[in-house]
Amino acid sequence: MRDLQLPGRSVAHAVHGMACTSHPLSTLAAVDVLRQGGNAVDAAVTACAVQCVVEPMSTGIGGDCFALLVPGGEGKPIGLNGSGWAPKGLTTDGLLEDGIAAIEKTSPHAVTVPGAIDAWATLLRDHGTWDLERALRPAIGYAEEGWAVTPRVAHDWQRNLEKMSAEASAREQYLPGGRAPAAGERMRLPNLARTLRTIAREGRDGFYKGWVAEDLVGYLAGMGGKHAAEDFAEQHCEYVEPIATDYRGHTIFQIPPNGQGITALMMLNVLQGFDLAGHEPNSAERLHLETEASRLAFQARDQYVADPRHAQVPVGKLLSREFADELRLRIDPARAQPPPEAATGPGYRDTIYLTVVDKERNTCSFINSLYFAFGSGLVGPRSGVVLQNRGCGFRVEPGHPNTVAPRKRPLHTIIPGLCVKDGRVKYSYGVMGGGYQPVGHTHVLTNLIDYGMDVQEALDSPRVFHMAGRLEVERGIPDGTMDRLAALGHEVGRPEMPWGGGQIIEIDWQNGTLAGGSDPRKDGLALGY
Repeated sequence: MRDLQLPGRSVAHAVHGMACTSHPLSTLAAVDVLRQGGNAVDAAVTACAVQCVVEPMSTGIGGDCFALLVPGGEGKPIGLNGSGWAPKGLTTDGLLEDGIAAIEKTSPHAVTVPGAIDAWATLLRDHGTWDLERALRPAIGYAEEGWAVTPRVAHDWQRNLEKMSAEASAREQYLPGGRAPAAGERMRLPNLARTLRTIAREGRDGFYKGWVAEDLVGYLAGMGGKHAAEDFAEQHCEYVEPIATDYRGHTIFQIPPNGQGITALMMLNVLQGFDLAGHEPNSAERLHLETEASRLAFQARDQYVADPRHAQVPVGKLLSREFADELRLRIDPARAQPPPEAATGPGYRDTIYLTVVDKERNTCSFINSLYFAFGSGLVGPRSGVVLQNRGCGFRVEPGHPNTVAPRKRPLHTIIPGLCVKDGRVKYSYGVMGGGYQPVGHTHVLTNLIDYGMDVQEALDSPRVFHMAGRLEVERGIPDGTMDRLAALGHEVGRPEMPWGGGQIIEIDWQNGTLAGGSDPRKDGLALGY
């Protein structure tokens, strides 16, 4: 139990259902769904739709969605890849002919077709009990009537003032009066509300066909994008076989490539050969081992991970014991390895992760994202849809597995997680934040499994991330540990922003209860009933 004389959060406990999100209104919406008889999928979609309104820099209907589901909390997880593809007219050769060697963050070429709405509709149709019309009602209400902006959201909005000022449509809709809203201010998004009403009435085709798609395709084409109506109309999500590894008696599940979840599994495979529990949780020795494992796993990610429909991704090799042994031998517990060939990046990015477990123990691990804050910074003039910039995840490099190609999905950073023990879900969890996510997943899981922390302690625990040649250490790590990390050969510094944000639900099968934790780095909370 935490020291009640010190600041902190208690673990949330409940019997019937639990939701953990990074925004209070989203958590409240999810619990309302559960109390009205909806299931975990209904609640997750409803909660995410709310966050697409009230946390618009972190997620939106112009982004993508991944999910892991376990009906009843037992048995084989179901994976859904709701990532969008590049337009049919976008090619590596075409970009190189135009003198484009890398896709810029605010370029129309960075806008892959949004996959979220198709994924939501599919999840509700196949695993929910509500339809889109009912699930979107709370989000529509906030977009039309307004909501009070929360502190972390206000901070992130302000940090992106320049980006959202650069283009007229974004500026007019998301910077009222030419400025970012402050904490406690009331904000409305009337154009986005109209779009959500269209989707509620017409279903997924209300987004991918008709006036909303016309608005987005025409807008992007006017900026030189290659998008066409059929790129939107034919977008579809895909059920996928989750990949997994065993870590100290627990089975850890991730969505397979094109997602980067395999990076977290590679890290766990490497770390399994070290006695982490023999070191203090915030010791330089523990953080050094995790950092070295992450650098090696990211090198493998950048070399191999891509859309398996367009490239051969050696998943079996990357998850093999032999590959883990090979990587582990390259780690010196007493010294940082030389700089890797490629930097770990990208670093901090905006995303929302949420998890819901209902009274039947249906479990939903769910993530939705625009990639960078406010995605590309490009906003549909009539629809109010903020468009993602997932195309930045592509290479423009002939022959590379992850080079851009028509209808190809880029390497994707968002990863929902599940931890199963003895055939039942033990933890439904996720840690958001771009390239940091595999590191966050690994750090949180080792907090839980190696150090026996509760779900809130595991999220509260301070974090580090090696990015662009430097180990960025949160202020929760003392100066003495930073000095020790420097002595081990790391260049160290403090990050501008904290690393990621996460949510965890633990299912206590013996007592028939749920325990929830929510990351203090965000505005959200865990709540059950």
